[in-house]
Amino acid sequence: MTRRQCSGEYKVKPIKKEIRKLLGYPYPTRVPKGVFVEQWIGISTDEFHRAKDADVKYMRNRHPLIDMDWTRSDCIRYLTSLGLADTPKSSCLGCPFHGNAQWRQIRDSSPAEWADVVEFDAAIRKGNARANATGNTLLGQAFLHRSRVPLDQAPIDHVTRAERAALDSAAEAEADAAELGVVNGCSPWSCRGDEPEQDDFGLAS
Repeated sequence: MTRRQCSGEYKVKPIKKEIRKLLGYPYPTRVPKGVFVEQWIGISTDEFHRAKDADVKYMRNRHPLIDMDWTRSDCIRYLTSLGLADTPKSSCLGCPFHGNAQWRQIRDSSPAEWADVVEFDAAIRKGNARANATGNTLLGQAFLHRSRVPLDQAPIDHVTRAERAALDSAAEAEADAAELGVVNGCSPWSCRGDEPEQDDFGLAS
């Protein structure tokens, strides 16, 4: 795995920039003390270690799924009860963390997107063009699939043990919802039916 900057560049920085704009204090205007937004982040209890406080004072993070003690299975069970069991995980199209099921879903349901990721996978083989131009060449080759072969040749039709477990979990959630309804009834909140990030323009907060 090479250096990751996708979350910071494509999620954290754009969100902070938009929040500053919504608050009426775009960079470089200082956000006054006591002015903030409450940001809700959908991290379940399975990944509670990812739940962190905001690193700037104008944002306060809330984690409602953790507040409700919901696991990923609880989320799937709830979506199933609403007829939304096919809701996909959110992720970037060419994310190297995709499992085989996600690659198959792209290939089988969206030929244009599949062509894009296959082309992207081929384009990254020698690493970052800018880094190469400055002499910082990649030691080896880069691939999107963990098998380290071109994506259109990768063994994505193989169902891994983790994917089988996820399928079994989803099937169990669907069966439970059909038989018992959504678990735990209602809650007070709703119907249950490493390195600090930097500010908008790279300024440490």
